[in-house]
Amino acid sequence: MPGTKFQGKLEQIDACCWRIPRDYKPGMRVDGLIYADERLIDHIKADQAPEQVANVAFLPGIQGASLAMPDIHWGYGFCIGGVCATDPDEGGVISPGGVGYDINCGVRLMRTNLSEEEVRPRLKALVDQLYRDIPTGVGRSGKYHFSTDQLRELLRDGVGYLRSRNLATDDDLECTESNGCIEDAQPGYVSDRALQRGTSQCGTVGAGNHFLEVQVVDRVVDPAKAEVMGLQAGGVCVLIHSGSRGLGYQVCDDALRMLRDAPAEYGIDLPDRQLVCAPINSPQGQRYLGAMRAAANYAFCNRQLLMWQTREVFERIFARPWREMQMQLVYDIAHNIAKFEEHQVGEQRKIVCVHRKGATRAFPPGSADIPARYREIGQPVIIPGDMGRASWILAGAPGSMAKTFGTTCHGAGRAMSRTASIKEARGRRIDQELAAKGIIVRGRSWKGLAEEQPKAYKDVDIVVDVVHNAGLSTKVARLRPMGVIKG
Repeated sequence: MPGTKFQGKLEQIDACCWRIPRDYKPGMRVDGLIYADERLIDHIKADQAPEQVANVAFLPGIQGASLAMPDIHWGYGFCIGGVCATDPDEGGVISPGGVGYDINCGVRLMRTNLSEEEVRPRLKALVDQLYRDIPTGVGRSGKYHFSTDQLRELLRDGVGYLRSRNLATDDDLECTESNGCIEDAQPGYVSDRALQRGTSQCGTVGAGNHFLEVQVVDRVVDPAKAEVMGLQAGGVCVLIHSGSRGLGYQVCDDALRMLRDAPAEYGIDLPDRQLVCAPINSPQGQRYLGAMRAAANYAFCNRQLLMWQTREVFERIFARPWREMQMQLVYDIAHNIAKFEEHQVGEQRKIVCVHRKGATRAFPPGSADIPARYREIGQPVIIPGDMGRASWILAGAPGSMAKTFGTTCHGAGRAMSRTASIKEARGRRIDQELAAKGIIVRGRSWKGLAEEQPKAYKDVDIVVDVVHNAGLSTKVARLRPMGVIKG
């Protein structure tokens, strides 16, 4: 459990990687590998997230190793930052705990041609207008409403459906992972309750760690890659972090009930009930996959509509068309998803199901699965930090394919639980502390800001150092927050 020190053995492999040997627990099929350095490992060992890495190693059909990124912390079934690939031809399973409740929670970065000097005088007006116009918080509805039939089309076609309604551009589709649509989505497998929850929440931020943030590029590490991405020092960007809202949560909840008896039916022994799973090729596995893909398409559309509303607010504040301000999508990437991908496993090329739970795809230069404009530099990787320090843009590197099934970290990772964060923040005004640093923040409650205070997170610079030094992804630019809206 969180707060309980990991009692197992961690063997250091190199400066950025630690092993939980396969013989740690009878039933582990592979080793566990945690990417971290000396600055992070003591904190990682302070709770039971490494135990979850070991537990995932029990899953049938698991390939290579059970993996965890440096932003690792306790989660449901899998740790946050957990990665595993399973082979359907070897009885490989699909586990909702390896995707998470917020299916296709992810991040989207939009660049502009505005400078910090242009934006700073209007920053308060901009943040206030974003907060007024873009719904944030638990259960909030937005201005986009879809009938059941329209919603099913959206779940099937993803951002392509919004393109047909002139709420997305061809460029938006190209710069979204999988062109904003996971194939073989099955809206018919999504329950009426999930559909009901999704009818009016597309285009809303939500609560918790979700946000919309106005940022400035404060450091360029790789000028050539930054130029391809349209980033330059002093330039203003917008980072959006949200997922599939109540619809995705309901899809996961429905799946966990459906799969409750599947392990016993298929003779699967699990060390933790939260790892409930079914063979990929079973009826239950296929049903979850179809519904999960539909929820993932909803999340792509949610972030697309959030970006569309952001463009409208910028137009209002700066009295210019968004195209004139070159408000172009750099990339949109999922970090709670399971996808079928081809990878080298030992001496073989295999199609495997890669679970990424709080982990980000990081495909290297030359990959056919990333937009043509990025194939020479690698896929853009977006790593948000906390709202008081920084976020990073990286590029996918060859080491990710060799070591982690094309994966890197997804954020800074929590350093304190939400309960501990609230306790630590008593008597403080997080909004005023951030304002003193030149960061304007708007949130629904003191509690919400306390849960998300900068101290609640690891230092993103350290986390990014690990994946950069491990060769999983390479630094391109660092972005500093100017204004934030949160639920």
